[in-house]
Amino acid sequence: MKTIKGPGIFIAQFVSEEEPFNSIENIAKWAKSLNFKGLQIPTNDPKYFDLQKVAESKTYADEYKGKLQELGLEITELSTHLQGQLVAVHPAYDKLFDSFAPEQYRNNPKARTEWATQQLIYAAKASQNLGLTAHATFSGSLLWQYFHPWPQRPDGLVDEAFTELARRWTPILNAFDEAGVDVCYEIHPGEDLFDGVTYEMFLEKVNNHPRACLLYDPSHFVLQQLDYIQYIDFYHERIKAFHVKDSEFNPTGRQGTFGGYQSWLNRAGRYRSPGDGQVDFKTIFSKLTQYGYDGWAVMEWECCIKNQIDGATEGSKFIQDHIIRVTDKAFDDFASTGTDAQFNKDILGLL
Repeated sequence: MKTIKGPGIFIAQFVSEEEPFNSIENIAKWAKSLNFKGLQIPTNDPKYFDLQKVAESKTYADEYKGKLQELGLEITELSTHLQGQLVAVHPAYDKLFDSFAPEQYRNNPKARTEWATQQLIYAAKASQNLGLTAHATFSGSLLWQYFHPWPQRPDGLVDEAFTELARRWTPILNAFDEAGVDVCYEIHPGEDLFDGVTYEMFLEKVNNHPRACLLYDPSHFVLQQLDYIQYIDFYHERIKAFHVKDSEFNPTGRQGTFGGYQSWLNRAGRYRSPGDGQVDFKTIFSKLTQYGYDGWAVMEWECCIKNQIDGATEGSKFIQDHIIRVTDKAFDDFASTGTDAQFNKDILGLL
């Protein structure tokens, strides 16, 4: 067993033009003041992180990393959630997802996909230059609008989509393999990898690629009514990153998992700040510790009720209180009878 690292915080939902969120230095100082030990850093805004520069210059990577270390913080993982989304986009979502890419790649799906792929290649090298071993991202989706089988899906549609998804991701996974970094897909609604079955379908298509790993976020599974505890039993060997985000599911006679097109506040399933929802984090931290997860516990703030400052302040302490410092001895060592091979044979009646 190993002790989980943390608390960390994903800063994507905090960056803004207002202090203390208007620079990486100010965000780092703010996070440190709340006793966070690590930052998960989005890579879509060069103002906070110049992905290409870090990928191409080990010197610059060391300077960036050292700047945070001087403030008492580590980088937990880099994130390419927005770029990963653009690796695979169905035309129905072109207009909505165009905003995730620079202007010169908008209204040009082919160029946008090529840009996103290059971003992931940069992320592999940048992670290596920073000494990281895990990377957080999304898979993108060609199928999401067909997840409910009405009208009836044509035979072969799902297989074709996963074949194409694997074709696009395989060279990226290979680049991460060369860099010695795991790609941690956040299993998430809106992605083709949204539950265990879809992850297994993808894994089969990429020939069980050793770098096709998982970012575990139980909040999404509560909204799907998936057994998020058993999920750890199934996939613990592939879980290399962890978001601490809470959620709740309160179905009524009027709405359930699909949400009825309601706002986040009015949905049956909604995200909450850590400790305010229904996720059993005590069991989760125990399970992950039992299975030897030694990555970071990273708070992600997404709450439709509580503001982000209070969420972060409480979230830091929440994670600290849940991290289990593993034991280095058995509780019944006081009653040990010692270790002796001959004694064991005598007890068993062996000659």
